[in-house]
Amino acid sequence: MISANNVELRVGARTLVHETSFQVQAGDRIGLVGRNGAGKTTLTKTLAGQTQPTAGQITVRGTVGYLPQDSRVGDLEQTALARVLSARGLDAIVEKMRAAQEDMASDDAKRHDRAMERYPKLEARFLAGGGYAAESEALRIAANLGLDEATLAKPLRALSGGQRRRVDLARILFSDAETLLLDEPTNHLDHDSILWLRDFLKNYSGGLIVISHDVALLQVVVNKVFHLDANRGEIDQYHLGWDAYLKQREQDERRRRKERLNAEKKAAALTVQGEKMRAKATKAVAAQQMLRRAEQLRASVEGERATDKVAKLRFPAPAPCGKTPLTAEHLSKSYGSMEVFAGVDLAIDRGSRVVILGLNGAGKTTLLRILAGVQQPDTGKVVPGHGLKIGYYAQEHETLDNDVTVVENLRHAAPDLTDTQVRSVLGSFLFSGDDADKPTSVLSGGEKTRLALATLVVSAANVLLLDEPTNNLDPASRAEILGALRTYEGAVVMVTHDVGAVDALTPERVLLLPDGDEDLWNDDYRELVALA
Repeated sequence: MISANNVELRVGARTLVHETSFQVQAGDRIGLVGRNGAGKTTLTKTLAGQTQPTAGQITVRGTVGYLPQDSRVGDLEQTALARVLSARGLDAIVEKMRAAQEDMASDDAKRHDRAMERYPKLEARFLAGGGYAAESEALRIAANLGLDEATLAKPLRALSGGQRRRVDLARILFSDAETLLLDEPTNHLDHDSILWLRDFLKNYSGGLIVISHDVALLQVVVNKVFHLDANRGEIDQYHLGWDAYLKQREQDERRRRKERLNAEKKAAALTVQGEKMRAKATKAVAAQQMLRRAEQLRASVEGERATDKVAKLRFPAPAPCGKTPLTAEHLSKSYGSMEVFAGVDLAIDRGSRVVILGLNGAGKTTLLRILAGVQQPDTGKVVPGHGLKIGYYAQEHETLDNDVTVVENLRHAAPDLTDTQVRSVLGSFLFSGDDADKPTSVLSGGEKTRLALATLVVSAANVLLLDEPTNNLDPASRAEILGALRTYEGAVVMVTHDVGAVDALTPERVLLLPDGDEDLWNDDYRELVALA
């Protein structure tokens, strides 16, 4: 399926992966893990053929279905169903068949006759590609990912970012690819869809590499684990399931620690003896041999795993503002004839905490974009209060400029900071040295999340609008942002499927979309977070 031989990956002067070899065969369900920025996304992108390795060779046999973290759909006028069907080349045929059906109903005799001749040929091609059974399969996969037929009939431009992401996932799963490369596939999925996806991937007979911070998915699905160590730039391959991998990795670390201690003890004794003998000219050669042997001992064992670095995230004191820095009055939004929500009223008081709940497609992201001033409502208005300073975190990272470097993005967010201050902030978010000068476009989803959060930290915002802020984060980084949320003194309006994020926020109110009903928070709503 996929064979990697002596593959090396570099970004600038940094080596992400030293020369490594591995294979992905049918039946291999590999969990690719490692901290944010280790190079997981770069590796899967390279395996998918979207970039080239710095050294080594990748050989692919059969078809590959690749789901990147940040999907970028091309034709926004294409319907969602056509996008899914395009995985098997059926979309164009279906469109031509529908056009032929319209022509067959025409009063124009020539147009009718041409369509009658054309339609059977198109239908034959359609049936050869799987036909109506394939279309039914596509609808079934999409439905299990929370996409009903009404949603699939809409153009992609009318869908939310989460819906487009699910369309792309449905397309990949429908593709019949012999190898799947999935980068955070559970992002934007509700609870039922995640359960279905786990079962689908567990029974998938092809080769699979999945990057995910969903531990439950890894436990159920994977039968091998590749750990990409960011400190060593090496891939440790474990031909074990998830739980067995965790035990084995801990045993490996204890073994390495013991070997290291024994080697250090022997090397120390040799060094002491060698230094004593060095003073005597007759024993100088033997002394040098002892010292060299000590160095060889130290180099012969692997060092202990360096502690993974974690971005130190603390939101600063918010800028002073009035009692109610942000108010929304009678907001509504529609796409064509489809009403997303209507009559939404919301008052954000200083320091208040609000969670927005609703099913996928209910308009949660759209509402945050309107509150942030990125998008305009069809009716109603957003009224800024005295001293309002908004910090907006977008789930698709569209607040970042992919055409500039990491450091330039932070300069745009905080033009008053000196270059030293900018680089100091970036360093606390693990962008140091050459990493700060990387193009933003090459960052992984987790790295983009860290950069977007860094722009919030320097903003001194008094109202944070957070759209799925824990997506793409490893457990340590997620814990860091949840800790920052607990201590932040400003107001927060948050959209999330992460129950832990809601617990950290300790919300006072909930806004339910699409109806726009507002209520005091209680634990009954907590149960809806993962389901919404």
